[in-house]
Amino acid sequence: MHVAIPGGNMARDRKPSRQRARFVAASVATLALGGTALVEVPASAAAKPKGHDVSSHQKNVNWSSAKSKGAKFVYVKATESHTYRNPYYNQQYNGARGAGIIRGAYHFALPHKSSGTTQAAYFLRNGGGWRADGWTLPPALDIEYNPYGKKKCYGLSKSRMVSWIKAFSNEVKRQTGRRPVIYTNYNWWKMCTGNSAAFAANHPLWLARYSSTAGSLPSGWNFWTFWQYDNGGSLPGDQNLFNGSLNQLRAFARGQQG
Repeated sequence: MHVAIPGGNMARDRKPSRQRARFVAASVATLALGGTALVEVPASAAAKPKGHDVSSHQKNVNWSSAKSKGAKFVYVKATESHTYRNPYYNQQYNGARGAGIIRGAYHFALPHKSSGTTQAAYFLRNGGGWRADGWTLPPALDIEYNPYGKKKCYGLSKSRMVSWIKAFSNEVKRQTGRRPVIYTNYNWWKMCTGNSAAFAANHPLWLARYSSTAGSLPSGWNFWTFWQYDNGGSLPGDQNLFNGSLNQLRAFARGQQG
């Protein structure tokens, strides 16, 4: 998750705010409060469980503090491409669990570097697994604007991008028994997958949009499961919400829905 432009993203974690690279449509930008931090949970979702996501930019996280500030869940960056692993992963992932926070791992995709199968396998070898213990969220795929170059879709055609995501998903499903959560931004998804509806039936949506409302959803999805609504706030890293109750979040972690 990356350089802050209203709309949200996660990505490489070498720079402050993890260099978010997501852009919003003009209609979204008009609601983005001038790009400033929203500070408070959007009123439309204030009662929902709140969480966050972190990468190496957050370094060693004070998990007891995050818990005291209301964190119910967190996604921790595990890997990027097929060569990078977050050096703070163990402190972040295990520390969250130790503090009583439901946690999961995410992978930042670089689809031009290697196949979806290769990157999924690397992710799963380096912290991206899942088990039905009630404390582990399903693996998540962070697929968004290219933060390293001008080719926003990594030079892939829409059909090749859809095929890449399918390959990643199939490998995660083969090894863990669950489909990954897909983290994306509406405008990138429309541009780079042709607004594909191929994943909506069985992949939970983690929507990135820095605004007071979640806005438009990618094709096929009728609701978001997670919403990243800001890149700063009371919790370390990005601010997120779960679209349900705390009991539903626990059930989702166990694999009883989604």
